[in-house]
Amino acid sequence: MAGRPTLLRQPPDDPNKAPIENALEVTEMAVLGPNIFTNARQLWQPPGARGIYGGAVIAMCLAAAQRTVAPDFLVHSCHCYFLLAGAADLPILFHVEQVRDGRSFATRTVQARQRGRCIFTTTISFVRDSSSAEDADTAVTHASELPRDSDGNPLRPPPEDYDDEPDLLAQGPFQGAKIEVVDTCGSGKPGNKKTRQWMRARGKIAGGVPAHLEALAYVSDSYFIGTITRIHKLWRFPFPAAEYDNLPDELREKVRTLHEWEGMGTDPREMVGRPTIGMMVSLDHTIYFHAPKKVAADDWMFTEMSSPWAGDGRGVVMQKIFSKDGTLLATCVQEGLVRLQAPKPEGKEAKL
Repeated sequence: MAGRPTLLRQPPDDPNKAPIENALEVTEMAVLGPNIFTNARQLWQPPGARGIYGGAVIAMCLAAAQRTVAPDFLVHSCHCYFLLAGAADLPILFHVEQVRDGRSFATRTVQARQRGRCIFTTTISFVRDSSSAEDADTAVTHASELPRDSDGNPLRPPPEDYDDEPDLLAQGPFQGAKIEVVDTCGSGKPGNKKTRQWMRARGKIAGGVPAHLEALAYVSDSYFIGTITRIHKLWRFPFPAAEYDNLPDELREKVRTLHEWEGMGTDPREMVGRPTIGMMVSLDHTIYFHAPKKVAADDWMFTEMSSPWAGDGRGVVMQKIFSKDGTLLATCVQEGLVRLQAPKPEGKEAKL
């Protein structure tokens, strides 16, 4: 099936849905067996990546699982493992196993498969909506607050008519503001730094709560393990920083735009001499949905990421996702393989 990215003919985009809804559409394949789904459209492979964008696989596994539970069950956690790089030119089959259906909780496992091999697996837990109703006498509640600015005021989202995103980054189903790297302790230590960004889905999501949750799952993987490169100020492009001035004008401008947009500074030449990332791959990904019915992924959401630890060739990043009114919508954790590029032997020049 090489060169055929979907099992069925790709349908035209539905103009009544947001771009993210069209991108994440799954189709049930009852002819193959119960609870088997496939992607309706070709999946995106980021430039330079080993495989397809992981957030899409997470979201489509959630989409398939949500199709197998009652409407009054809402997802509260996903525990995921990336096993193999997914190919963009092959269809994916999502096999959903109904592990448990209780009165208050339901559990599903989903395997994403290509060529008969499992490339991704997740266990997803759902809770009945009524079972989470808070009783003032018995509930234990607290939540992290939306961060504040230097004057002590809650951070404010971009305007509704925001259009300052560079053309280079304005093609996907989500739009975002520039990433900011902050050091609230002023220590300069990577473990004390945080990255912050506002983001939202383009258009208006029409599919109700399930579609908003799938959209949040999709965007939760954006810039996630890459937080390690930002807080350590590591060079990530496939050529030495010292070669920046020798690039063609158009490519040099793209590099400068990406470098600044990701909170790394305005001049890539400042990275000369900094360590270079050699390999960075997500290993696992967990999402805890705290307020699923309040998720409005087509409205501004604020994400803050930090890393409590990196070592032994791996790194852990934690993420909080807030609505613009300050509600903590989700907490995410990701571990990834993080290795620096080995120094080149003396006397050997790098080639573009």
